[in-house]
Amino acid sequence: MKKTTRFRELVNAPELLMLPVAHDGLSALAIAEAGFSALAVAGYGTAGSLLGLPDIGLLTATEMLTHYAHIVSRVDVPVMVDIDTGFGDVNNVIRTVREAERLGAAALFIEDQTYPKRCGHMAGKSVVTVEEYLPKLKAALWARQDPDFVIMARTDAAAVHGLDEAVRRAQLYAAAGADMVFVEAVTSVEDMRKVNASVPVPSMANMIEGGRTPFLSAAELQELGYAVAAYPCASVFTAVRALRAWAGHLKAHGTSAGFAGPDTMVDFEEYFRFIGAADIREREKLFFEAGKKQ
Repeated sequence: MKKTTRFRELVNAPELLMLPVAHDGLSALAIAEAGFSALAVAGYGTAGSLLGLPDIGLLTATEMLTHYAHIVSRVDVPVMVDIDTGFGDVNNVIRTVREAERLGAAALFIEDQTYPKRCGHMAGKSVVTVEEYLPKLKAALWARQDPDFVIMARTDAAAVHGLDEAVRRAQLYAAAGADMVFVEAVTSVEDMRKVNASVPVPSMANMIEGGRTPFLSAAELQELGYAVAAYPCASVFTAVRALRAWAGHLKAHGTSAGFAGPDTMVDFEEYFRFIGAADIREREKLFFEAGKKQ
């Protein structure tokens, strides 16, 4: 089955799709190893991983798409990607959508913030008018080659103009053909329920530890009517905590010997297996042994 078809099935299934967000190839491998059916890659973790900087629109389309391509090619599960505001006008959106399809993504989302954008839970956001966003959304829908490739419309209007405007936009985006909608930074359970009661297509919740949206379990989100729940920050939050602990210990003690252990670090052999090196070594034997027979 195509990954696009599989992702669409997962979105439309009765059970909520938990969508952890990877920030690099290692985190993607860990998510896939844990047994998740799909994952995502987005600007927040990508900016932190590649640049060591916040998600404020600094990444170029080429940087993001190259990063996504590495992750998509490394895991077998469907991957949804983030194309921010589309990196320009409708022509940029068309090119970006086609590149995302070409690299093997199963889905993407495009948002209605002004450029440069900000993380959805940061203060100081602004959004473009509906009249400016809709041509981009329609261009994205027109550009896709595979009809199963899922395109989600994101609105950040709730934090700028209030929930009613965000819901109005989500309805307009769904009417324009978006397969899914994502109303970002909803601040109460009541408002989350209202979003899902108001839009005719599947919607996504964004679960950020310490963010503006109530942090709920998968079961609670499903009861509220969500089809998908993304977890965009946890991988980088976890990585930063672990890396700071290791670096601090090494600086303080001159060795990581007292830090290493089953709860803090994998060892050389475990990493060798996790990263796929053992499988690669076995694969190499097929070719070397075939060469000896010639």
